[in-house]
Amino acid sequence: MKKLIIATRKSTLALWQSEHVQQVLMDSHPGLEVELKKMLTKGDKILDTPLAKIGGKGLFTKELEESMLRGESHLAVHSLKDVPMEFPEGLKLAVITKREDVRDAMLSQKYKSLDDLPKGSVVGTTSLRRRMQLLEIRPDLVIKNLRGNVNTRIRKLKDGEYDAIILASAGIKRLGLQDEVNYFSPIDTSVMTPASGQAALGIEIVNNPEVEKIVSVLNDEEAIIETTIERDFVTVLEGGCQVPIGINAKVKGDGISISCLIGLPDGTEVLREKVEIKKDRYKDIGKKLAQNMLDRGAKDLLKRAENMALNEIL
Repeated sequence: MKKLIIATRKSTLALWQSEHVQQVLMDSHPGLEVELKKMLTKGDKILDTPLAKIGGKGLFTKELEESMLRGESHLAVHSLKDVPMEFPEGLKLAVITKREDVRDAMLSQKYKSLDDLPKGSVVGTTSLRRRMQLLEIRPDLVIKNLRGNVNTRIRKLKDGEYDAIILASAGIKRLGLQDEVNYFSPIDTSVMTPASGQAALGIEIVNNPEVEKIVSVLNDEEAIIETTIERDFVTVLEGGCQVPIGINAKVKGDGISISCLIGLPDGTEVLREKVEIKKDRYKDIGKKLAQNMLDRGAKDLLKRAENMALNEIL
């Protein structure tokens, strides 16, 4: 194969991710041509409605998947946290890359940390997971929906629509935007548990052994182990972006530290679990943790969370 075509969204971060993969592939396979096919997805077009209300994060992947299924492109590069758990027939998740900083971050023009925010501060996020954890520790905050690409969100902060906004540290660092605001403050994972797959890139491909072999150079063993646990956990709980779920697995030597939580979007009820395991147990632990949550009443809690999100928040 002499040429690969990457289907990509046109947002700044999506282009950075696709261009990064493009460069690695060309460096690893001299003579290989890698072209970007830039597309506008439904998720990019509808910016005035929370994602959970219009179909979830799959709105950012559907058009790219259709391009691959039509034979117009061979692969698509996604933020792994946005990648659905199931794939259309003919497509597969072939690569999980090395992770960037997995933490969420608070960005503000006036305040250095969550503790510094005055009572009643307006914080921007459309993530139910972030909303839940913010309101659990600071029920006095006013949470306001925040859509748009990274640059648009930062502009809204600078325009004074929010006292602070919460974004993934990884995207800010990849785009080199740390200095665009007065305060860029990553939030420790002990305070805010990240989303499944956060800070890793997932490469979805047409089910073709030659394409899979070419892109395999981007795989990262630790990221695969960590995100397998995280995605298994979410899959068993059947959790999409309509419900608040956080999980983070971290390989530490021969062991893995895992923290997970689910709850209500208003932060009034939260179930947590934290475990340390040997690395060789990673293939089943995500499902077991999810089952533990189900045994503790997660199904009812997630149903109430979904109803609350759709009826009251969104």
